Amino acid sequence: MDTFVTFTILGLVLGSVYAIAASGLVLTYNTSGIFNFAHGAQAMLGAFLYWQLTAGWGLPVPLALLVVLFLAGPLMGLALYVVIMRGLRDTAEVTKIVVTVSVMLGMLFLSQWFWHPEKPRSLGMFFGDDAGISVLGAFVRVHEILCVVAAIGIAVGLRMLFQRTRMGATMRGVVDDPDLLRLNGHNPERIAAFSWALGSTLAVLAGVLITPISGGSLEANMLTLLVIDAFAAAMFGRLSSIPRTFVGALVLGLAGAYLIGYAPSSWAWTSNLRVSLPMVALFVVLIVLPQDRLRGAAMRTRERYHVPSVRKAVVWAVALVAVVSLVRLLMVESAITTFTLGMTFAIVALSLTLLTGYAGEMNLAPLSFGAIATIVVFHFGITGTGLDQRLTVWGVLLAVAVTALVGGLVALPALRLRGLYLALATMAFGVFVSNMVLRDTTEHELFGVKFSIFTGGSFVIPPLRIGPLDLQDETTFLMTATVLFALLGVGVVALRNGGYGRRLAAMKDSPAASAMLGQNLVTLKLSVFMLSAAIAGLGGVLMSSATGAVAGENFSIIVGLTLLMLTVVAGIGYVSGALFGGLMAGVGFAVIMVSFNNLAKTQPELEGLYLLLGNIAAVSPALIGIGVGHNPSGSVHQMVEGYRRLLSARPVLYGGGAVIAVLYVLALTGVLGNWWFAALTITIVFLLPVIGEWLMPGAVLDPEELARRRTTPPELVGLDEPYTAEGRYRLDRELGLPAARPTHPAAEPPATVAKELSAHV
Repeated sequence: MDTFVTFTILGLVLGSVYAIAASGLVLTYNTSGIFNFAHGAQAMLGAFLYWQLTAGWGLPVPLALLVVLFLAGPLMGLALYVVIMRGLRDTAEVTKIVVTVSVMLGMLFLSQWFWHPEKPRSLGMFFGDDAGISVLGAFVRVHEILCVVAAIGIAVGLRMLFQRTRMGATMRGVVDDPDLLRLNGHNPERIAAFSWALGSTLAVLAGVLITPISGGSLEANMLTLLVIDAFAAAMFGRLSSIPRTFVGALVLGLAGAYLIGYAPSSWAWTSNLRVSLPMVALFVVLIVLPQDRLRGAAMRTRERYHVPSVRKAVVWAVALVAVVSLVRLLMVESAITTFTLGMTFAIVALSLTLLTGYAGEMNLAPLSFGAIATIVVFHFGITGTGLDQRLTVWGVLLAVAVTALVGGLVALPALRLRGLYLALATMAFGVFVSNMVLRDTTEHELFGVKFSIFTGGSFVIPPLRIGPLDLQDETTFLMTATVLFALLGVGVVALRNGGYGRRLAAMKDSPAASAMLGQNLVTLKLSVFMLSAAIAGLGGVLMSSATGAVAGENFSIIVGLTLLMLTVVAGIGYVSGALFGGLMAGVGFAVIMVSFNNLAKTQPELEGLYLLLGNIAAVSPALIGIGVGHNPSGSVHQMVEGYRRLLSARPVLYGGGAVIAVLYVLALTGVLGNWWFAALTITIVFLLPVIGEWLMPGAVLDPEELARRRTTPPELVGLDEPYTAEGRYRLDRELGLPAARPTHPAAEPPATVAKELSAHV
């Protein structure tokens, strides 16, 4: 009986904290239509700040709580909405998801910047671990009682706010019809900002409360994912009902507590299942609960993608292989290996271009499919012993086939999910793989056969050998990965330009119209999920082989989300977007940070500056992802448009190419360092369209844009151009004075100009 009471109390306390966190999610979603994936990171930052105020600076606990809950929490939510979230109107669901994921990653990197992860930190319970009362033979701490009381009070308060107050009615109407709210004298932006401030406060409160319950240790990734477990409770309430959210949170907490207390001791995987249980519940809830009807007409978003022809794709594929082969001549052996790793990440990112860019389906865990392929190829695709170990082509093909089947199995129950719900389902799958599969290092026995899934917690994956082609050589591996990416890229573009690709585009634009025209959406979704999973699996195997030894951290959900974010930033509708996203996720920012750290060691007098720049480089991917709301089509789309216009200014184009060729020769001969060559080349590539507009505006800009740029601002009339009748007419209009357009806007004699000037003065 004592055991039952103890674990019941533990489950109620944990469920209460989940309810507090989930209530904040429901609040912000109902008033902005944005699901805040950064909710757990906000809780984490709040807990770290509370630790800093109490343990670091010695502030009294009541004062620290006042600062954290009533100052830092609301300001953090208000800043997020005003600076970032309100700019996400009329963007696709993937853009909203990526921006909030970027905020989450930025907060994680920020916490590691200010609070070094290697230094241990912990939070104790309110009033100490010994303060409490006895309930039915079980000891209940005051901290745990406060958690339950706070959860009940928040649930009742939010229920009354939504159902009994005018503010609650207006909050529910912010997403439904903001224009109608304006007509009734309300400010939707102000209401949404208030909701985000309140939701952030609830997240911070959840972080402060849950840390002592979960052991007291402050670790950024763990605490962020711990609060993310509340997603299941929020979805149980369909992101709208506070009471159902509260019930779902309690069920989730009790289930986890009872699993710990009553699972058989022979179950070696009990602790892994306990950690994975919220994500299992999230997946089940998403599948079981009824979904919205199919969209009849797609909302007009700001994303625009241009699909190249197959012929152009072949030309660019050949150009990519040629450029990589030339750049390879400048690299040392370690740099070639690093570049190879980035190219394998690009192959994984290519699966997102097919699935999300072309079909509009979501996958937040691409690296989880890479992990599954790696497990298969480790157990069934390695031949030889010692240094002669190699991957076999049949083992790689088996791994790709198994990954495709797993993708189909994941997609089958999720076929009726779309948008946010599908994104959450794939995230639940990714976290489950990380917590349950990749942590399973124990030995199992099935039908007399002993085996382990993730043997020893890490795998050593040898290179692939196909006949005379041995990827043991770094250069051969790099060129093989590049050619493979180029071939897959051409295949993806050919797929998009064919009948299958047009069906995917129709399903993305309007599932209801596509179904009405006779398309089998089930077969279409299932096939594109399997193709995407197969590509991700292939990329995962090559990535593991390029790394050499891989552990569960190489496939974590955080790494997968970073890859998705950078691919969307580049342009998820482009093969080149996958290339950029993969290279930056795999090697780009890591190389920059390592370079700054090495500079800090070699130049101690500038150590502070270089460490600062390294931390900025660590946060920069998240900052770039946050900015995708202003350019939802991606940077590749912007460059494509710039170079499309630059075709009319060929001297500028040829000049830029000639400068890059000269820089390459200088780097090849050792006159110019590789870093300078890379920096100058990237700068030229990005600035060339701007240089074209500056040097040859008549050839690059369209007539309307050219006329607009040539128009003198009103304050410079009479300075940069003659003071004419047309100029006076423009000034009068700007000043709100009665104005009549002149019939002859030619320049007038100086005496007339002086008279008119004195009249205006």
